[in-house]
Amino acid sequence: MRVSPGASADAIVIASDSGPLAIRTTALPEDGKANDAVMQMLAKALGRPRSSLELLRGATARNKVIRLKP
Repeated sequence: MRVSPGASADAIVIASDSGPLAIRTTALPEDGKANDAVMQMLAKALGRPRSSLELLRGATARNKVIRLKP
């Protein structure tokens, strides 16, 4: 997925083609705040607890890989 921190509004955008999922968050990319906000938004959208998501790659990058735990 592609994350845009510091956006004007929180949003999850599903690409029309086979592009990555885009997540926009108002949180700033400092001290993991944007990552936390993204994980919370994604958990809420999926109807799963935050603990069921794991950030595998991209802790300091815009492109991220997140795993859904069973």
